[in-house]
Amino acid sequence: MTAAEAAASAAWTGQVGAPTRLLLLRHGQTALSVQRRYSGHGDPELTELGLRQAAGAAARLGRVEDIAAVLCSPLRRTRQTAEAVAAATGAPLLVRPGLIETDFGEWDGLTFAEARDRDPELHDRWLGAQDVAPPGGESFAQVRERVAAEQREILAAHPAQTVVVVSHVTPIKLLLQQALDAGPSLLYRLHLDPASLCISDFYPDGGASVRLVNDTSHLPD
Repeated sequence: MTAAEAAASAAWTGQVGAPTRLLLLRHGQTALSVQRRYSGHGDPELTELGLRQAAGAAARLGRVEDIAAVLCSPLRRTRQTAEAVAAATGAPLLVRPGLIETDFGEWDGLTFAEARDRDPELHDRWLGAQDVAPPGGESFAQVRERVAAEQREILAAHPAQTVVVVSHVTPIKLLLQQALDAGPSLLYRLHLDPASLCISDFYPDGGASVRLVNDTSHLPD
């Protein structure tokens, strides 16, 4: 982000100071995303389409000036996506464990219906309360705390810089929730496609501005 762009952005939103811009990129398609299965700490690789999606995202981000770093979750699907982006941008690739997806525990790899049939009462409570965790997994409240800590570290390390964050559905939604100061329903009502791009500016005074959500214009047909 140039100094002029930062100043214009701050003037428009009423925030103070130059923001850190996070280019929030979901990883490309995996077999589990095709089958609409819970995909948490399991480690599937990208499909052939997922690799093409990563290449499309990388080509787009390669045209963005002055990207300071490409940060990604440690899982293979995000690393494959992030490696393509780092190659296209020339920015250093840094793995950050705090960007990992929710641990869905014993539901990992199951469809919504399979998890509901396996644990009907727990699944129903999980859908209505962010402090309820899947068996052996993380609650969304736990993930929110983890992602909030990660956000603070990223902003402290990259003041007034542009950074690509390659992560998963839940962490990206939580970062957008923080930027929008939105309620918990955002997690259930916001859709993010594989390899979609969101953009949010986070200001040093604590303010934020969401500039783009679920853009897929760079993806192959």
